Amino acid sequence: MKWRGSLVALVAVSLLALGGTAVAGASGANTGKSSGSSSVTISNESGTTWTCSFNPFNPTVNFLSSGTVYEELTFVNTLKNGATTPWLASSYAWSNGNKSLTFTIRSGVKWSDGTPFTAKDVMFSFNLIKRFKGLDLNADWSVLSSVAQKGSNQVVFNFKTSAVPYFYYIADETPIVPEHIWSSIKNPITYADSTPVGTGPYKMNKCTPANITYTKNTNYWQKGLPKIDTVYYPSFTSNDPANQDLANGTAQWGSQFIPSIRSYYLSKNPNFHIWFPPVLNVGVIINLTNPLLSNVAVRQAMAFAIDRTKVSQIGEYGYEPAANQTGIVTPTFSSFFDSSLANQYNYSYDPAKAISILKKAGFKMVGGVFQKNGKKLSFSIINIGGYSDWVAAVGEVIEPELKAVGIQISPDNLTTPTYDAQLYQGHYDLAYGAQPVGGPAPYYELRDWLYSKNTAPIGTSASSNFERYSSPATDALINAYGATTSSATQHSITDQLEKVMLSDVPFIPTTEEVDWYQYDSANIGGWATPANPYAQPAAYNYPDIGVMLLHLFPKK
Repeated sequence: MKWRGSLVALVAVSLLALGGTAVAGASGANTGKSSGSSSVTISNESGTTWTCSFNPFNPTVNFLSSGTVYEELTFVNTLKNGATTPWLASSYAWSNGNKSLTFTIRSGVKWSDGTPFTAKDVMFSFNLIKRFKGLDLNADWSVLSSVAQKGSNQVVFNFKTSAVPYFYYIADETPIVPEHIWSSIKNPITYADSTPVGTGPYKMNKCTPANITYTKNTNYWQKGLPKIDTVYYPSFTSNDPANQDLANGTAQWGSQFIPSIRSYYLSKNPNFHIWFPPVLNVGVIINLTNPLLSNVAVRQAMAFAIDRTKVSQIGEYGYEPAANQTGIVTPTFSSFFDSSLANQYNYSYDPAKAISILKKAGFKMVGGVFQKNGKKLSFSIINIGGYSDWVAAVGEVIEPELKAVGIQISPDNLTTPTYDAQLYQGHYDLAYGAQPVGGPAPYYELRDWLYSKNTAPIGTSASSNFERYSSPATDALINAYGATTSSATQHSITDQLEKVMLSDVPFIPTTEEVDWYQYDSANIGGWATPANPYAQPAAYNYPDIGVMLLHLFPKK
C-alpha cells in the first residue's frame, strides 16, 4: 500500500524531469553496528491469515514481497517531495520532450539464487505486464509505447506522449522479476510465487498461515546491509491481538489502529513511540453500475448526510482528521486545495439538504425509506470486519446518519480476502475503504479514483477505480496532467479534478487515512521519524518496507 504524507508535500514533477539527480541511499544512513543475531517482529493487522503467496503483481499480497524480496528501479520518497534514490537503476534521464526515459541498470547485482541481474530482466518485467494486463496494476502500458534494451546496461522506455508523472509508477511502483524464472510461468496472473527469488535485502525463509519468516540476503548488493538478521511477520485477523503484541513488547514495529493509544500503548514504556503522517482518503466507495447509485442526486444526498467530524471522533478517536469532498488531503497538499470551489459546493453535514435533494430528484419517503419507481434506497455496505475503527465508523455513525435521511444501509463485515474479491470485482453496492496507493501529489490518488483505464468490467478485478467511474472529459484531464511539467498547469488541472469530485461525487471521503506507525526503540534504532522521514513508515507501504528495514539496526 504505497503512499502517505508528512508535512506539506509539493509535487516533484520538476525534479523527476531533470534526470538522474540522487539523494543519499539507504546504505549511507545506517550507523548502527550489528553484533550477533537480531530480529524485528511486525504487527500489522491484515485481517487474514497468510496464503503464502508472494506474487508482486497480485494486489492482495504484493506488500509481502515488494521492497523486501523484489525491488524497484528507483526509490521515490513521497515524504520528501518525491526525492529519488537510485536503486536497481544507477541513474535515469528524460529525453525527446519527456517522451523517452532511459535507465542505466546497476551492475554487480545478483538474484538471491546467484544468477546475475541484468537489463534483460528489466525489459522482460515490463513486457510481461504488457502481455498479461492483469499484472499491470498501475496501467503503465496505458502511456507506454515500447520498452527496449539499449546496449548492455540500459533500458529505454518510450511513451505515447509526455508522461512525467508516470515515472513514479514505473520507477518506484513496478517490481522487477527474474526472467530466468518468470519466463517459464504459464499464467503469471494466478502464479502463487511461493518461493520468491528477488534482488532484495531479504529472502522468504518460511511461511505458514500464522507467520512469515524473512532472513537477510547475505549476498545483497548494498554491502553490509541489512543489519537485522530476521524479520517475523505474524498474521492477525483482528486488531486486538496485534495491539497486545505491541503493548507487551512482543512486536517492535506496528502498523494498525490502536484505541486509546496513549493509555494502552505509549504509557507502557518510554521506548514506545508513534507517528501518524497524513495520508490518503478513507470513505464510502460507491458502485456506479448500480441503477440507483448511478443517480448523482443519491450520491450528493449521502455526502451531505454524513458527519465527517463525528466519523473521525467515534471511528478513529480523532487520530484521523475529517476529510473533505474535494479529495485533497490537507494539510499535506494544502497548496492544491481550492477552498473557494469547496465553499461553493459546501459539503458540510446537512441532513435537511440531503432530504431536499432526494425529494427534488423525485424520491418519496415510504416507511422511513426513500424510494422511486418502487425501488428503495436500500443498500448493503461491505467492510473489513477485522478493522474495528472502520466497523465503528460505519455501524455507529454512517448507518444511523443515512437512515435519518431515508437511506437504508446494511453493514456486511467480511474477512479481508472476501472483501478484496468483492471490491475489486465490483460485487457490492457500497464499500467502506480506500485506494491501495497514492503518490507525491494529489493527482495520483485522484487518478486512482477517476481514471477509467484503471477500472474493469463487473466480474473482472480492477486495480483501482473500484467504483467503475468513467468520463472521457476526466480521462482527458488526467492525460493532460501527465503531459506537463508546469506547476501552474498541474494546479489548474487538479482544481478541475476537485470539481469532478464535488459535482459527480463518485466517492465520499470521510476521514484522512493516516500512516499507522508504532515503534519500539529499546533495542532497535534507525526508525523513520518526523525529523528523518526517509520512507513511509507503516509496514504495509511498499517498497518503503524494504527501505525501512535497511535503516534499522540492533542497539545491542
